[in-house]
Amino acid sequence: MGAFRERRHLIPYRSALLPSIFTDTLVIGSGVAGLRCAIEAARGGEVIVLAKEPLELSNTSWAQGGIAAAIDDADSLESHEGDTMEAGAGLCEPEAVHALVTEGPAEVRTLLEWGMRVDRDQAGTISLGLEGGHRHHRIVHSNGDATGYELARVLLERARREPRVRIFERCFAVDLILEEDADASKAAESRARDRADGPRRVTGALTWHPRHGLQLIRAASTVLAAGGAGQVYRETTNPRVATGDGLAMAWRAGAVLGDLEFMQFHPTTLYVAGSHRALISEAVRGEGAHLVDRSGRRFMVERHPMAELAPRDVVSRAIVEHLAATHEAHVFLDVRHLGSERFGRRFPGLARMLAGFGIDPGRDLIPVNPAAHYTIGGVVTDGAGRTSLPGLFACGEAACSGVHGANRLASNSLLEGLVFGRRVAGAILDRPLPRPAPRDFERVVPVMDRAELDLTDIRQSLRSAMWRHVGVLRDGAHLRDVEDMFRFWARYGLQAVFDDPAGWETQNLLMIGTLMTQAALLREESRGTHTRADHPRESPSMAQHRLWAIDWESPRLVPVGALARAVS
Repeated sequence: MGAFRERRHLIPYRSALLPSIFTDTLVIGSGVAGLRCAIEAARGGEVIVLAKEPLELSNTSWAQGGIAAAIDDADSLESHEGDTMEAGAGLCEPEAVHALVTEGPAEVRTLLEWGMRVDRDQAGTISLGLEGGHRHHRIVHSNGDATGYELARVLLERARREPRVRIFERCFAVDLILEEDADASKAAESRARDRADGPRRVTGALTWHPRHGLQLIRAASTVLAAGGAGQVYRETTNPRVATGDGLAMAWRAGAVLGDLEFMQFHPTTLYVAGSHRALISEAVRGEGAHLVDRSGRRFMVERHPMAELAPRDVVSRAIVEHLAATHEAHVFLDVRHLGSERFGRRFPGLARMLAGFGIDPGRDLIPVNPAAHYTIGGVVTDGAGRTSLPGLFACGEAACSGVHGANRLASNSLLEGLVFGRRVAGAILDRPLPRPAPRDFERVVPVMDRAELDLTDIRQSLRSAMWRHVGVLRDGAHLRDVEDMFRFWARYGLQAVFDDPAGWETQNLLMIGTLMTQAALLREESRGTHTRADHPRESPSMAQHRLWAIDWESPRLVPVGALARAVS
């Protein structure tokens, strides 16, 4: 199977000059990873942060789960590391996991110094929660279920106090700028041997703003922290901004992507007709909630020794299989034994949300189903966030550092954004690149009439197909059907020309959905989040990362422990 190939840029070229802005570091994305990187990188120069929507619309702000860190005397770094490796189902990169857990406690201390409010007991000690896959209470929460909101507040306040950080809201990154790198290192030349156009360096991004239109932001270093691709699925906990833009830009530029078959599905999202698939935090099960079917039976007890606190992939798969066997529409979370008052104190945000649907958790069962939650694969990086393209870094959900393996451990994602966001900035400061030289660019404008396609229909059809056939349970026959269908759509959908984010986002979703489907088809086993009905067991021969690049004829396999070297 050859790699999925399409044109390099979403917008074709035509003569005229585009305005340019210059900076030392361009960060694409305003979640935890992007802001942590920007704050640190500002110590060495000017930083521009792009947010394609208002700042509150990020996976970070929406995160109910907490920050996992071994800060309790009864806990240990080795235990956190072991839990992370076990959840990752044999694909975690040991060096990345070690960096995550050993550097995590210092990041938590830094947040506390910056004024982050966390839940504490009456004695003032930090209250640590328990979530699926963890063997110790090590989850730091804020206001019960609003950790992401509080974390985003603290990071934004800190970033706004940095005089060398500028934040551009409603600024959409369309594509990365690529220039020939006359001073490319030997390593860069080696990476570019199979490319006809020689070594290239990323020097910023082409952007679009509703008031300023198209412009170039040119940078010495460019950081992709644009989050994941949860919106490629019909059922998702992700906000509308999570359309895989960072992954698609990196793919078109020629960067190496990896582990795209691994999408984590959160097992418990509110299942009420007409509502957003609001996440019911893992911490609810950590507080003692039970998963039951319509008859009241706790079906997870017979599925895993940790029952409701089993890793997310185990719980999601159990729910889907139970629904298939019982022909029911959803299952339930039973928290009635906690009582309304206790639930409201522990999870005030969830209690208010449920009340809006007339659900009293002290009296009523909460209808839930799985939904797409976290994109595990992404742009392949080394331990400092460097990608296969000079000048381009990645961190957070957009990156594939190997820290999550085949299945992310609960509450490791915010920690990952903090640790690796800072690590990327450290790499930029350690070896600063020169700002790109001024040069004339052709203005990028449509060379044909704007495409008249029903974007809503394309997006809905794409997301439904992904949910039905590239979701929690998969099989080869349906994956091949979806791949053929997406390739047909690509003949016109990816060749069309658009002039606003709605069209570009749809093209990005189609591109990433196709790549995810191809990756899922080639992994003929069940591992971590990836479950194949026609290959129900793990295969030892497939305990490898699968890497993709637009310039390669076919994907490449890299053994565990060698992921960072694949881009060095």
